[in-house]
Amino acid sequence: MKTLSPLGMAALGSGIIAITYGLARFVFGLFLPAMRDELMITPTMAGVIGALPFLSFVFAILAATWVTRHLGIRRTGVAAAGLAGIGLVTIALAPSSLVLAAGVLICGISTGLSSPVMAETVHKVVPFALRGRVNATINAGTSLGIAIAMPAVLIWAEAWRSAYIGFAALAVLGTLAALCYLPKEDRVSPAGPRPVALQASREQWLGIARLSGLAVGMGGVSAAYWVFAPDAVINAGGLAPSQTAWMWLAVGLGGLLGAGAGDLISRFGPAASHAAGLVVTSASLALLALDPGNFALALVSAALFGAGYMTLSGFYLVRSTQIMTEAPSFAPVLPLLATSVGQVAGSPLAGWLVGTEGHVTAFMLFAILGLAVAGVGTWLLKERGAAVVAPL
Repeated sequence: MKTLSPLGMAALGSGIIAITYGLARFVFGLFLPAMRDELMITPTMAGVIGALPFLSFVFAILAATWVTRHLGIRRTGVAAAGLAGIGLVTIALAPSSLVLAAGVLICGISTGLSSPVMAETVHKVVPFALRGRVNATINAGTSLGIAIAMPAVLIWAEAWRSAYIGFAALAVLGTLAALCYLPKEDRVSPAGPRPVALQASREQWLGIARLSGLAVGMGGVSAAYWVFAPDAVINAGGLAPSQTAWMWLAVGLGGLLGAGAGDLISRFGPAASHAAGLVVTSASLALLALDPGNFALALVSAALFGAGYMTLSGFYLVRSTQIMTEAPSFAPVLPLLATSVGQVAGSPLAGWLVGTEGHVTAFMLFAILGLAVAGVGTWLLKERGAAVVAPL
């Protein structure tokens, strides 16, 4: 089979990430108001269900390196996209909140498998000098998936089941693309040689630990927006459900800026890049809290959130592979895992705050938390991170 070019790898990887992250994981909040009405889900229950894909992501990404080693790149990529399709169909057909929860759990598994296998593929097929850029571009594929949800909401504003059937059909196409174009790699035989243990220095482990600690905070801050932003503008602001489609389009378009995360690190350094992403994310939360019924302000908020979140997730992916250059499938595991740990904690907390204090208070508190994490990150990454800086 012909080796993928860097451009081809970026296109294929972006498509798979668009399905597993954008459609299977992050558009849930966009359809949550309609789901709540039909299945009679309370805000607290919505927060718990919203945390489930992040929770299953945690377990999946912990197993992803082992799965990739034993199944190979192609089989693991096919499994990731295929599970996304299964989860999306389960959500579409869910007769109750319990089945809905099962569907979002399956979607989280697909997400957890996809990032490590894409990072491993980039390591194998993309020249060293282009890996940071290709990894960041693939990570920004999440934005494409989110943007795809926009016409789905305009067509099926209340018919969320039809939208999820459409998403499942795209997941089938992604599964076929993975089967046809991902490089084939023989899985490890149980009787074969044991894999070489991961060799990493103390400074590398400390660098990954700092990234992971900051990622917990970022995940918690972002959870409120992912799960409750559409709910806020509809129930607190009085906007129509169809208008949230334009918000998610703005999130997707803004998120495309995350493709520049690798270049941002090279130009401004890790500390400034990380702080900028969190300040932008906090600004998006604060803007939505100021006037959730202002549609123009909601669009600006959504674009800022997409830009901030995708820059940060790209930052953790690219920076981790710079720190552990010889372990491309393992390097992003802990920071991405930490992001989901923060989201698992942040989603129920946001649901509780929305139910007790309202959307405005909840979003302002999460915006303040984002600024606090930005301050801590500036200190950690600038004062102690210099020893592990590596070129793209």
